[in-house]
Amino acid sequence: MSQLFHALKVSTTRPSEQLSLSPFFQRYAFTSWIKDNICKKECCFFEKDARADVCRCGYSKTDHVDEAIKPEDFTGDLWDRHRHIREVPTDAFGDISFGGLGQRAGKYARVSTDTRPEVLYRLLTDKWKLSPPNLLISVTGGAKNFYLKARLKNMFHRGLIKVAQTTGAWILTGGTHTGVMKHVGQAVRDYALSSSLQGQIVAIGVATWGAIHNRESLVHSEGCFPAHYLMDTKDQGRLSCLDNNHTHFLLVDDGTHGNYGVEIELRSHLEKCISGKRLGNKESGVTIPVVCVVLDGGPGTLNTIHNALLNGTPCVILEGSGRIADVIAQVSGLPLALVTIALIQQLMKRFFGQEYDTFSNHSIIEWTKKIQDIIRLPHLLTVFRVGEDDHGDVDVAILQALLKASKSRESLGIESWKRQLELAIIWNRVDIAETEIFTEESQWKSSDLHGAMFSALVGNKPQFVSLLLENGVSLRDFLEDEETLCELYKQLPSCFFLCKLAKRVHSSHRTTKKLFGIRARARKGQGEMISLAHVADEVRHLLGNFTQPLYLPSPAPNDHFNMCVEDTSSSLSKSQADSQDPPREDNTEAQRDASRDVFLWAIVQNNKELAEIAWEQCRDCMSAALAASKILKKMAEEGSDADEAEKMQELAKHYEKHAIGVFSECHVGDQERAQKLLVCASQFWGRTTCLRLALEADDKSFVAQSGVQALLTQIWCGELSVDNPVWRVLICMVFFPLIYTSFLVFRCDEVIQREAEKKEEIKSVETVTGSTLRTNSLGSQQRLKRLRCWSRLLCLYSSPQVKFYWNIVSYFAFLFLFAVVLMIDFQTTPSAGELLLYMWLFTVVCEEVRQLFHDPDGFGFRKKAKMYINELWNILDVLSILLFVLGLSFRLTTKLFYPGKILLCIDFVVFCLRLMAIFTISRTLGPKIIIVKRMMMDMFFFMFLLSIWVVAYGVAKQGILIHNDDRLDWIVRGAVYEPYLIIFGNFPNNIDYAAFDIDTCSMNGTDPLKPKCPVLNENQTPAFPEWLTIIMLCVYLLFANILLLNLLIAIFNFTFQEVQDNTDRIWKFQRYELIKEYHSRPTAPPPFIIFSHLYLLIRSTVLRKPPIAYKEFRNELSQIEEEELLSWEALMKDRYLLSAKQEQNQSVERRILDTAQKVTTISDRLEREEETSSAAVVKRLAQLEEQVIQSTRALEWIVDSLKSQGFTAKQTQSQTSTTSDKTADSLRNTSEKDGFHVNARHCYYPNSKLTRFPVPEEKVSWKVSFSSYLPIYYASEDGDDHVDGSEPEALNNYRNPGGRTGIRGRGALSRLGPNRNLDLVLTRWRDSTMSVLEYLAVWDESRGTLTLPRGPVDSADHLPPTLKKTMGKTLYETINAKVSEGTKAFEGYVDDYRNTDNAWVETTVLNIHLGTTSPVMMDVNNMVLSRSGHLRWEEVSSRTRLVSNQRDSLRRVAELHNRKF
Repeated sequence: MSQLFHALKVSTTRPSEQLSLSPFFQRYAFTSWIKDNICKKECCFFEKDARADVCRCGYSKTDHVDEAIKPEDFTGDLWDRHRHIREVPTDAFGDISFGGLGQRAGKYARVSTDTRPEVLYRLLTDKWKLSPPNLLISVTGGAKNFYLKARLKNMFHRGLIKVAQTTGAWILTGGTHTGVMKHVGQAVRDYALSSSLQGQIVAIGVATWGAIHNRESLVHSEGCFPAHYLMDTKDQGRLSCLDNNHTHFLLVDDGTHGNYGVEIELRSHLEKCISGKRLGNKESGVTIPVVCVVLDGGPGTLNTIHNALLNGTPCVILEGSGRIADVIAQVSGLPLALVTIALIQQLMKRFFGQEYDTFSNHSIIEWTKKIQDIIRLPHLLTVFRVGEDDHGDVDVAILQALLKASKSRESLGIESWKRQLELAIIWNRVDIAETEIFTEESQWKSSDLHGAMFSALVGNKPQFVSLLLENGVSLRDFLEDEETLCELYKQLPSCFFLCKLAKRVHSSHRTTKKLFGIRARARKGQGEMISLAHVADEVRHLLGNFTQPLYLPSPAPNDHFNMCVEDTSSSLSKSQADSQDPPREDNTEAQRDASRDVFLWAIVQNNKELAEIAWEQCRDCMSAALAASKILKKMAEEGSDADEAEKMQELAKHYEKHAIGVFSECHVGDQERAQKLLVCASQFWGRTTCLRLALEADDKSFVAQSGVQALLTQIWCGELSVDNPVWRVLICMVFFPLIYTSFLVFRCDEVIQREAEKKEEIKSVETVTGSTLRTNSLGSQQRLKRLRCWSRLLCLYSSPQVKFYWNIVSYFAFLFLFAVVLMIDFQTTPSAGELLLYMWLFTVVCEEVRQLFHDPDGFGFRKKAKMYINELWNILDVLSILLFVLGLSFRLTTKLFYPGKILLCIDFVVFCLRLMAIFTISRTLGPKIIIVKRMMMDMFFFMFLLSIWVVAYGVAKQGILIHNDDRLDWIVRGAVYEPYLIIFGNFPNNIDYAAFDIDTCSMNGTDPLKPKCPVLNENQTPAFPEWLTIIMLCVYLLFANILLLNLLIAIFNFTFQEVQDNTDRIWKFQRYELIKEYHSRPTAPPPFIIFSHLYLLIRSTVLRKPPIAYKEFRNELSQIEEEELLSWEALMKDRYLLSAKQEQNQSVERRILDTAQKVTTISDRLEREEETSSAAVVKRLAQLEEQVIQSTRALEWIVDSLKSQGFTAKQTQSQTSTTSDKTADSLRNTSEKDGFHVNARHCYYPNSKLTRFPVPEEKVSWKVSFSSYLPIYYASEDGDDHVDGSEPEALNNYRNPGGRTGIRGRGALSRLGPNRNLDLVLTRWRDSTMSVLEYLAVWDESRGTLTLPRGPVDSADHLPPTLKKTMGKTLYETINAKVSEGTKAFEGYVDDYRNTDNAWVETTVLNIHLGTTSPVMMDVNNMVLSRSGHLRWEEVSSRTRLVSNQRDSLRRVAELHNRKF
């Protein structure tokens, strides 16, 4: 809701309100927030170290404040980190600029080690404006510079940036210009150089402030904007420079100088904080995943990997990067028993080189234990090997590691798959979803994928939408609930349609309040109601009022959802008000098509990819494409964004092309069905037709298709055949008896003739084959009948073609009569011919009125009037009628008789111009009229340019020749008329002395029939400079006659060439209106048309009959016919898409891309084979060596077996391993069979700060000597951690049967030796079918999880006393009495985290099964009801959320009852 509100607010806010705050105010607010929330640490007590002027904190004396150098409160005290380092507001923050090529810049802040992670996360997202990540990649490894092979380096760079770019991840590193951090920075740099979309990769460096070189340039009390940082790697010494390719820096300060690793704890807390945030949608239960990527590294990196895996964070190790990464990679695929101390020593020496000599034996043992713990979690460990094709690239390995970790969680099943799919959608990695999620193991239902489909649609992930549709998502089921569609419109991105929809909702809300008198109440957070009816109104406004609403208003309140909109003062436009008109008389329920709904949702936001997918699923695809073209063009027309409007126009053309492609396939397949599709009323698009949508969308290319024109020609001819020559039709119009002969062919006769020919053809085939099946099937068809005599006559004169010809004859007769009246019979008193003319014109006026109000498509009067006025011929009709009425009114008066005649003569010219309309039907002359119209527009602009030269020359000439002429008519004649005639060769005589005649002019301008003479001198000759007037005339002729006239010719030629290619298309488009006009026109021409008008008037007013509905332009089919037609259209659409795809694949561009991809693949494979050939040989040798060792061990076992049976060997072969190795081998076999305890050897003892002594797998058994084993002692008797080096004698009497644990004493347990617990598993059958087994679970409020009823016991014969409080005294005693009837599912040692060398846990799992009619069952159910959720029945299944030990107990109980777990 907040996202929608923000989008609406931005869309509807006035420009003045969109102005952002000034940069100065933003910087001031940011500085204030930093000082209030971010601190640094500084030493407040200067104590000299061994070196001069250097404090114990590492800083020099000059770096301390004055009060630290001369302390008052701490005199005589020793320096203490906790007391003498304090927090103060930070003084280093702002923007950092590294300079150099590219001027790389970033943001930084100096933060304290005690800063809360939530504050840092807010700094990153709110203040630094970073989008919350969809993935957190923590890159760790070697801090020193190390060498990476070229191929591995390139793959790491490419893969890291690809996963960050595609998933929107944050990359978290140490931030310095060394080691792995440097490689990450180089990857970001390479991306910035090669990509035009800079700033997308977020690389956050978390570094130690006290170990940064040149940090002084970052310090300023008010922040640095920017701080110019100098990278000086040569003089940095023990310090490190910041990496200039990172985008953000968190510089962690603990108040000391020169100490590395200060940031580790805060970085870990920040990663944990980020991993707890919700991913994507806040309502989603998935949190931000974290993955650790490891390159190189030493012991510190091993600790980081170990802690990450124990915390459930998956790790990706890059083999070949060096040191600890290669050690782990080498042992990751080995059995745990083979990972020994000796092997780790060998690998450490191999990969660490000289550094290995500094390692102690205890460190090797500790690292061996940690490596064993690491490889014990294979679901969290992923090793990327360059030579293997399993992972492909590093980005795939990272994402596969995250999905593998998600798969291995305890709650397996569909919920786990859903989480993985949601992650893949948020990352926008459809390749991962295809290979890892949609596999044979996962069984998906359509309902299981609805949430993913919603996320993919809202997140604009078209590839995922296609993938989900391919894997069984049904759009019909997905949008079965209207709330889902409402939510989709709620989640629309900020776009033009959303703004319009918000205004409509607001206006509807205000109208409702006015109608019902509801007082407006300002309630905080209360939004206005919007429903699909609002969407339908807005879509109807875009499509046109001739359509019905796509979504009918629902009375149920559930069809609405709240949407907050900005309270604007702008009201709806008139067009919007029109769209709220009530639907037409056809009140049938609007049909819902889920594909149509998704397609419409994508179109209104101008989303081409999603719309394309949905269009392929639409049932009425041709109507959908044309409707999309209309909607997009309407939005482009109304929108104010020119770029967005251009995109809408391009998408509209794209769908017009789709409509043309589908219709072409339909027309080729079956012409009759294709024509039926054009005029079929679509139930999914407002009961309109494809042809009407194409006309409203101005899709000229579609209307110009041969199939559409064939339909129009068929309608034009009516029931006559389209093959009839025009001259035959004209003859039959006069001599109609010829229609009863074969002189004129009717369409019905053609159909009968084709059927007869088909029948004869079938009979000829039957004579050859001898089969009668074809004749029988043909005989079952309905036979057509020939037209009768009266029907033929009606069909002839009701044909639009014949109506047109009669109207032409009538119009010529009208013009002839008009001309006769004007030239011969125009008397003071109107004659009979003139009266006939007036009556004739009256019938023409009636027809024009009928055309204006005739509305078979339901456009409404406003739309119909607009369409009428936009037609040029209608404008001429109105103009001619108005002039005729005005001239007639003048003519009937005595004073204005002659002006009236003049007006009628001018009106005759207009009527003659109207005669050009008859040529629009001609295929030859029709396009030429379009060219004439365009040239008239060019002529208008040309005349404006020509008038400049005419007026300029005319005024100058008139002023030079004539002095003070005050006669306006002669001024206009001399300044405008004469210069205009000069262009056409009428040269003046008064500019030349030789041609001057004083008798042709008037001296003083007194003669009204003569022009005024030019200025004369004493001898009565012109005084003007002859040379000037002649030069002016020559220049005028040069520009006007030569330049401008040739320019006009060139313009006409350009217009002709430009329009010539489109005139045929435009003519075909405009031809529709003429055909429709004469189709609806009465049969009789003027003046006899008045009788048809009287009939229509009586029919509508007296008889009250509805208008006659014609099926030629809109045909309502039955449901069965429509379903059959749409199914056939869908088949044709598939053919079109297939042919379009084949054409695309065969294009030159596609072939070049495929060839380039193949060449790249071949080169990569060759390079990989070259690098991995030696590695493959080494691997095969290692496998061979392992097989030899196994064979040796098998021979030793055979020898031992023979010796135990009394056989002796003649010669004992030398052993290949020591005695300790033999013992270790036997222990390995035991461990592989039974397994040593793991939880009891966990590094950190629970509920304490103690660390166990590391115990590798081979040293667990007490039988194996472990001389360096020195575990600490711990007993929690006083409630605090207690470590004692002495060993009481009593400890020797108790030894953990599972082996060594790394800690001595009682630990957190209550006693030495076994600590017995009892797990009570009460089970029942859910119903009488015994299909579902349930168990009684207890809700543990402290942990927030379910657990089994359990507690410590001295004997398994009684329930734990602690259960008395949980179950109640009565129920406890009842069940305690049935303990003897229970079954022990398990009894023995339990691998518990609290176990020590001298104290351990032993558990008895007791199952008591209760029958349905048992009295105990009634007591248990009553207790469950009374405890209100504290006790509950749960299904026994693998999805149960219990701790691992109790899950094992439940699994054993399921086996007792023969149930799968």
